[in-house]
Amino acid sequence: MKTILVTLSLAFSTLFINAQAPVEAVSETSTITVTVPVKSTEGNVVFGLYTEGNFMQQPTVGLEGEIVDGKATVTFTDVAPGDYAVILFHDKNKNKRMDFDASGMPQENYGMSNNVMSYGPPQWSDAKFTVADAPLELEIRF
Repeated sequence: MKTILVTLSLAFSTLFINAQAPVEAVSETSTITVTVPVKSTEGNVVFGLYTEGNFMQQPTVGLEGEIVDGKATVTFTDVAPGDYAVILFHDKNKNKRMDFDASGMPQENYGMSNNVMSYGPPQWSDAKFTVADAPLELEIRF
């Protein structure tokens, strides 16, 4: 009899614990809205969101922005807190890649977060920024 009472007691305790209202998960992601002014309406702008591990390789997220009223804007959603960089370029011919001349110089305008202008390839340390839990808005210039 004692065993039955203990078993029933444990069963009901478990039932009441599981019957409590579920706790809603707290969203720990944010958004990054990036705008770039563009002089030409030709083509579109390709945006890439990078982490240190994939910087200058395949972006974590890639988006294309249509040029409207002299600017292109995209929003990266569900971005976890951490360090990121954005690199973008004006894809005038819509071939989804940056074009270079025979000497390796870019033929299309490009820019990166923090508006770093350098004569060499972009560096992670120059372009990185930190995402916390608040939405970010960036304006990048070519």
